[in-house]
Amino acid sequence: MPEITRFYGIVIKMFFKPKEHEPSHIHALYGEYMGEFNILTYEMIEGDLPPKAQELVTEWLQTYQKELQEMWDTQLIRKLPPLK
Repeated sequence: MPEITRFYGIVIKMFFKPKEHEPSHIHALYGEYMGEFNILTYEMIEGDLPPKAQELVTEWLQTYQKELQEMWDTQLIRKLPPLK
């Protein structure tokens, strides 16, 4: 699963679309915790990520939603800046 960015111990990854299912989403890994986030709604649709980590991922998602959806649609994964 290609890594898109990492910040505050959280790693953001995305599968290539042919291997993955809708809705468009990213995976956030934080230690032993994991969360799947819908790119369009920012909702954590699966996982056990702690609340503070969920807030950080949501903040980052809001900043890069357009780029992430484009990556999902084109299957061209690239690195994005971390949350500052």
